[in-house]
Amino acid sequence: MSTTAGRLLALLGLLQSRAEWTGPELAARLDVTDRTVRNDVARLRELGYPVDGVRGPGGRYRLGVGGKLPPLVLDDEEAVAIAVGLRSASAVAGIEESSARALGKLEYVLPDRLRRQVAALRSATSAGPANTNSNVEDPAVDPALLTELAAAIRDHQGLRCWYREEPREVEPVRLVAWQRRWYLVGRDVGSGRWQPFRVDWLELRTPGGRRFVPTEPPFDLTEFVVREVARTGWAVHARIVVHAPAEEVLARINPAVGTVEPRDDATSVLVTGGDSIETVAVWIGMLGLDFTVREPQGLVDHLAALSRRYAAAVRDDLTGSGWSSTSNG
Repeated sequence: MSTTAGRLLALLGLLQSRAEWTGPELAARLDVTDRTVRNDVARLRELGYPVDGVRGPGGRYRLGVGGKLPPLVLDDEEAVAIAVGLRSASAVAGIEESSARALGKLEYVLPDRLRRQVAALRSATSAGPANTNSNVEDPAVDPALLTELAAAIRDHQGLRCWYREEPREVEPVRLVAWQRRWYLVGRDVGSGRWQPFRVDWLELRTPGGRRFVPTEPPFDLTEFVVREVARTGWAVHARIVVHAPAEEVLARINPAVGTVEPRDDATSVLVTGGDSIETVAVWIGMLGLDFTVREPQGLVDHLAALSRRYAAAVRDDLTGSGWSSTSNG
């Protein structure tokens, strides 16, 4: 490493160590002249480090925004992808705070243009309960589209789009990530109804819609998406009679599973669904409560097959592996 390069690293370390330095202080620490300090500051700026200076007797210097790390070179899609990943990780138990801190640091070192895009996505996004179904292929969503939607939410800009091949005009208010899908919550201008729109089914049109004055929805946005998708967006729907009061069922379920309707003092109805019969069977099996399923027929057949498989797994005469129910190990 050359003397100049080593001195630049030392100068950068000093600037990071405290908020502000005078020129003579830096010169004394580095054992150089004030002029050398000025030249080295100019070199750091050429390398992309935002060193702020105040002219005057002795001069003063401080490291500006974006100077904690070397300039981070990301294209738009990479910046959005990192922000999406960190935003999703903030809903994972145990790393919520560290993910949020990392996202904040990312925004701090990004150039202003990318920082605004990531900040818009961050402020426009919510996350619903996590999905545990790993057998379903994730729909592809263009990061550039997420960026445009987040900017429209931030700027209160209406959208004109094709949604499932139908023309729509939407006033967007929030992006919600749930079950590995993205939903745009907005008010349909034509009908005046609030609706979650699956982003992978949405295609923006040019020019966009009119600017609008945002209206606060009369409901929690994430819960709204979960409820509406449970009603219309699952491939498999089921109404299951649970032999327990609604309060007990509600205390046991994840909000991602569905909704509970009271029936009488001893039973209730769980309205649930998923992307596959197997997923629904897993969810209701984890309730730990007795239940009755009469439809859909595919779910009835799958549960019957599972019951036979589980019963066979614990029969005393299945000892081919060397284990039995009476073995002492």
